[in-house]
Amino acid sequence: MPRKPKARAPLSEREPFVIAGTTVAPGERRTLQLAAARLPTQTQLSIPLVVVHGLQDGPRLWLSAAIHGDELNGVEIIRRVLETISPLTLRGTLVAVPIVNVFGFLEQSRYLPDRRDLNRSFPGSRRGSLAARLARLFMDEVVLRSTHGIDLHTGSNHRRNLPQVRADLDDEVTRGTAEAFGAPVTLHARMRDGSLRSAAADRGIPVLLYEAGQALRFERGPIETGVEGIRQVMGYLGMIERQPPDQSTSMVATRSAWVRARRSGLLRVDVQLGDVVRKGQRIGTIADALGESTVAVRAPFDGVVIGESRNPVVHQGDGILHLAETAVGEPGPE
Repeated sequence: MPRKPKARAPLSEREPFVIAGTTVAPGERRTLQLAAARLPTQTQLSIPLVVVHGLQDGPRLWLSAAIHGDELNGVEIIRRVLETISPLTLRGTLVAVPIVNVFGFLEQSRYLPDRRDLNRSFPGSRRGSLAARLARLFMDEVVLRSTHGIDLHTGSNHRRNLPQVRADLDDEVTRGTAEAFGAPVTLHARMRDGSLRSAAADRGIPVLLYEAGQALRFERGPIETGVEGIRQVMGYLGMIERQPPDQSTSMVATRSAWVRARRSGLLRVDVQLGDVVRKGQRIGTIADALGESTVAVRAPFDGVVIGESRNPVVHQGDGILHLAETAVGEPGPE
């Protein structure tokens, strides 16, 4: 009489991770599709995600990108991070969602088909607009199953950002992860109503927002900084073995502001991302097309340039350069 095969012992006594109706065992990596909506053709549209469920207990960290569908650096950052993570050595669980706004991603647009901003629609509603429904789905399936989060963004509307982390630095846990990330600039940023970061914080989940680069581009520097920063955070949380840097090179800023055009015209910028500027310093000029009338653009306070407009055609009131306020004499990021 043939012997019955022995039941294989589990690799770990840890509980499985359940998400999107799927059970992920300890020591397993699974690629899943989170059903989001149907197109008018009745084609099912889903949000792709990867779950890496480690053998040992630990934090549950989510990574998200492309909440604005044209912000692509985060998509590549998450792909590269996943290449380095093994479920056999991971402590805790990693939930990676590289494309949250699948509608905008396919259309290469920041918004959803109804022009709503998904990152102003959290925590969402099961019976609301498309944006509200997607926000609620992401909250229920990803955010509320996590203990920490990192949300990845780029500049928008012809703007480019210096790699930076925005976070509530008054929260001790959030500040610790922000310092571990080690971006060139760490900005104490207020919460925006309807944002993912705000909705998660209301539920006691610390979130970092990483801003770097510009929309519809893959940029090596911002991507490499993002990958390294996420791995440093995972090391800080005890999820992976990671040697922290000897000294943080991140510049901490408590506020920021856009320098706005005093008049319409053609912008010429005198500074670059990461440059330290002094109050009153000329940082650019705005002139008419013939060069007959030129006005100087000056820094309103001491700071570092963390964002810039890439479009030289400006209207009165347009944001030109984004400055984070710093102490006089403080060195800028390398």
